[in-house]
Amino acid sequence: MVKVLHLSDIHMGSGFSHGHINPETGLNTRLEDFVTTLSRCIDRALSDPVDLVLFGGDAFPDATPPPIVQQAFAQQFQRLVHAHIPTVLLVGNHDQHSQGMGGASLCIYRTLGVPDIIVGDSLTTHRIETQAGPIQVVTLPWLTHSTLLTRPETEGLSLGDVNELMLDRLRVALEGEIRQLAPNIPSILLAHLMTDTARYGAEKFLAVGKGFTVPMALLARPCFDYVALGHVHKHQILCQEPLVVYPGSIERVDFSEEKEDKGFVLADIHPGQTSIEFCPLPVRAFKTLNIDLSKTDTPQQHLEDKLANTDIADAVVRLAYKLNPAQIDQIDHTALHQALSHTHSYTIHPELVSQLTRPRLPELTSDNTRDPLGALQTYLANRDDLTELADDMLLAAQTLLNDDKHHPDSVDLEAVDTEAVAIDELQNQQLRLL
Repeated sequence: MVKVLHLSDIHMGSGFSHGHINPETGLNTRLEDFVTTLSRCIDRALSDPVDLVLFGGDAFPDATPPPIVQQAFAQQFQRLVHAHIPTVLLVGNHDQHSQGMGGASLCIYRTLGVPDIIVGDSLTTHRIETQAGPIQVVTLPWLTHSTLLTRPETEGLSLGDVNELMLDRLRVALEGEIRQLAPNIPSILLAHLMTDTARYGAEKFLAVGKGFTVPMALLARPCFDYVALGHVHKHQILCQEPLVVYPGSIERVDFSEEKEDKGFVLADIHPGQTSIEFCPLPVRAFKTLNIDLSKTDTPQQHLEDKLANTDIADAVVRLAYKLNPAQIDQIDHTALHQALSHTHSYTIHPELVSQLTRPRLPELTSDNTRDPLGALQTYLANRDDLTELADDMLLAAQTLLNDDKHHPDSVDLEAVDTEAVAIDELQNQQLRLL
């Protein structure tokens, strides 16, 4: 039996906008989160201990991470080197330069000859000696059109035809590796790709035009005792025989992953029989709060009560609240920031609710609405809170009317609901005051 720790999609250096600078270390707190989470994975690899670590790709957000981020990543994997635990670092789409041309950020480990570190940047088979015996790992990095095809081969073909041609090339290349596998040694396929049966998240759209979907039938081969995947951030088991597994990412990258569990997988590899355990990680919480204040008479109190009754301590919070124009002055922004002060970080997104359905003012009759400027003057005369803005709004309206005279194809202002125009302008003015 070979015990394997399978993790993927670290994306170390992501999400700095959701953190702040730690005055004690000088580092962004979100970088510290990612380092802490990765260290927990390495802790488990050392404490069990495991015989092999498989990383499924996407070490960083891009192929040129800042030196401080590269150093933080290397320090954690150096712990595996010191413990003589073989580690395979697979190249993902975010690790590649120029869509696969010009190398990858992880190739420096091979160049430096770091012991027990194997970089998987090509489709090939690695025979690895572990404490529990030999194991075979077929590495399949993220593939792009330029990886398998030349420009003349794709000229004039549709995207669908190119993808079919790529799959044909991949079938042949993968079959070549499979035929060389020793039947009496456990075998693993380690791949960074999209499959046709996975439940995708935002990573599918981030890679549009840069890769292609691989059919599950091409991966779930009886010659493999375990298929370890990377790229999809949501943990999922796609097949039982053999086990085909995405461990998911180890940290939340953004709010699209707000409700996903994060972790890694421990796998006991037996020839013909493999078992796994998903190990959740205690990562930073992301929370979205959507609050409608437009129908309450006490918006500030309602807002504070909602925040007080929600566990947002140390979380990354996105607060979105709706209010009507008459409630703007009732929001105490100082108190609101104070109520959010115990979060890790937060953003506030106020939204004005349209008031187009409220009763018309008595003065706005069918007779005077044929004079747009006069209707606006009537409306403003009934709004004491707009006194300071009235002259600017009338000037803007006059400018629109003058422009309309020179554009015969423009909208007929007399056919427009004048009150709606006035309210829209009011909302725009008030939004600029927020």
